[in-house]
Amino acid sequence: MPDARENPNQPTDAPLGDPLPGWMPPPAPPRSAMAGRLCRVEPLSPETHAADLFAAYGADRENRIWTYLPYGPFDDPAAFRKWMEATCLSDDPLFHAIVDQAAGKALGVASYLRIAPAAGSIEVGHINYSPALQGTAIATEAMYLMMARVFDELGYRRYEWKCNALNAGSCRAAERLGFTFEGVFRQAAVIKGRNRDTAWYSLLDREWPQAKAAFEAWLAPANFDGDGRQKRGLKEIRDNL
Repeated sequence: MPDARENPNQPTDAPLGDPLPGWMPPPAPPRSAMAGRLCRVEPLSPETHAADLFAAYGADRENRIWTYLPYGPFDDPAAFRKWMEATCLSDDPLFHAIVDQAAGKALGVASYLRIAPAAGSIEVGHINYSPALQGTAIATEAMYLMMARVFDELGYRRYEWKCNALNAGSCRAAERLGFTFEGVFRQAAVIKGRNRDTAWYSLLDREWPQAKAAFEAWLAPANFDGDGRQKRGLKEIRDNL
């Protein structure tokens, strides 16, 4: 395709984005597991994962994990599995279960969505961590594995994180993981009968090498003491690379 500057019907002094020689749209994410030292992130299966997830989510007696999601909580295992079968089996969003390698139990979910190969953009969302998963190294490794697939395996240019702008925990998590805040889309959605302003975050391919090195240094066994406490924080490591 000719450059706009070569087209006599286009202005020759118009600013243009950087050229992308050889750019080819990446493939869609495959339905295959991603395995780390601590967890597996595998395509969600109601038959395999519904019972474990319902039990894990049930530890949240106040149902706080469902506050900012457009669905849930669910009254019983049958209702939860019915929702999974109706909602979680498409290619976009592509839901995954986060499985503790040691226990063999699913403790949370996350998905790829808004998959746009032509733009090289993909989002991570529908993140729901049970109390047993929150704040653990497994939770961080799961996000690292999903990022590594997007950038290293598939070759996407942009990885997005979006959340309710009032969800302070999700905003902190995005920043800790290395995403950059881009702004707020006002009145972007109506969720459970309430307005939602959506905060946008992104991580770009050129930022991934530093983020990847920080993840790998943070996840190394040497970064944890005998009680499993981190010695250095992820952001601290990334800022000092």
